[in-house]
Amino acid sequence: MKTPRAWQRMLSGRRLDLLDPTPVDIEVADIAHGLAFVARWNGQTLGDYAYSVAEHSLLVEEIFARQQPGAPARWRLAALLHDAPEYVIGDMISPVKAAVGPAYGELDARLTAAIHLRFGLPAQLPVKVKRQIKAADKVSAWLEAVQIAGFSKAEADRLFGKQDAALVDTLAIALRPPVMVRQDYTARHVALLAQM
Repeated sequence: MKTPRAWQRMLSGRRLDLLDPTPVDIEVADIAHGLAFVARWNGQTLGDYAYSVAEHSLLVEEIFARQQPGAPARWRLAALLHDAPEYVIGDMISPVKAAVGPAYGELDARLTAAIHLRFGLPAQLPVKVKRQIKAADKVSAWLEAVQIAGFSKAEADRLFGKQDAALVDTLAIALRPPVMVRQDYTARHVALLAQM
């Protein structure tokens, strides 16, 4: 019986094996491009452009930096890359991930490890750092829910936790063309790598 194909050709020319990814097949240009075209919220957001995973990642890194002002550049880079595997596996809303089961998490973990190693991060982040990034991710989800996904503040509070008004009131989501988001994601990645 023929084994099904489990790799994807990237625009960089790399061939990424999704079941056994290696750091040498990871390029930031592929990540930035893919994430700039992957819509969060299954595209169910207000505006003329989809709110992309790349834009979300930039916001999470900014929130993480505000919440952890002394964090080294490597952990800020980890925040930027927190959803990087979605450049090849897409963004699934939490209810779908739960329905798919542990296989999705295992695939995500393998890709995350390869991405981290490619850019000088540990394959698995320290638990404390992972929790801090998750906290920034929840702030971003709350903002997205309220500002562009049609949720009331009460509903967002219930789903993502009540957020610090002093922080969320200073952040506004802007929907931009994918090419701009891709450029900004790549530039931020390069800047953070240079600080490591």
